[in-house]
Amino acid sequence: MIKGILGKKLGMSQIFMEDGLLVPVTLLEAGPCFVIQKKVRQKDGYDAVQVGFQPKKALRVNKPLKGHQDKAGKGYFYYIKEIECDDMASISIGDEVRVEDVFKKGEKIKVTGTSKGKGFAGVVKRHGFGGLPASHGSLIHRTTGSIGCSADPSKVLKGKRMPGHIGGARVTIRESEIIDVRSEENLLIIKGAIPGARGHLVIMKKQGM
Repeated sequence: MIKGILGKKLGMSQIFMEDGLLVPVTLLEAGPCFVIQKKVRQKDGYDAVQVGFQPKKALRVNKPLKGHQDKAGKGYFYYIKEIECDDMASISIGDEVRVEDVFKKGEKIKVTGTSKGKGFAGVVKRHGFGGLPASHGSLIHRTTGSIGCSADPSKVLKGKRMPGHIGGARVTIRESEIIDVRSEENLLIIKGAIPGARGHLVIMKKQGM
């Protein structure tokens, strides 16, 4: 059985639970995906399947990727990712993977996406620094302060928290609860927020994968 599926974030909403509680939810378009390639332990050292998501015009695909995806005979895709699988005998190249084949209502999963980029930021916003004195004549308020190490080792140590680009990073949210699975719409409703902007790729996997 395949352990995950690809999709994209549609946006956020809210939904009433059976007990009347109003909870925020994220709507995800989950699949359908198609199996492009199988990775087997005897040859590749691990078991996984390569799946494609979101159809792409042949005009926009280069020759190497065309040859690779032609083997499945299901067209071309914008996104191709590998997902773990524990029963390779049940999967064949060209198979369609739908959301109801992987997840069910009430299950807790992990969701991976790329967080929104926020551009250049200082250390107070990026790392939560407290800043320097705000009174008594201080002219420096939100900067890093001292970053050096005096005579020994006489350099700025690697990994020092500094100003720089914030966001645009791979983020995984674990223990995300599935509120509902609507297979006819390829829709997965997740409780809470999911990293990324609307329309961006998300990878949904079973907990523990």
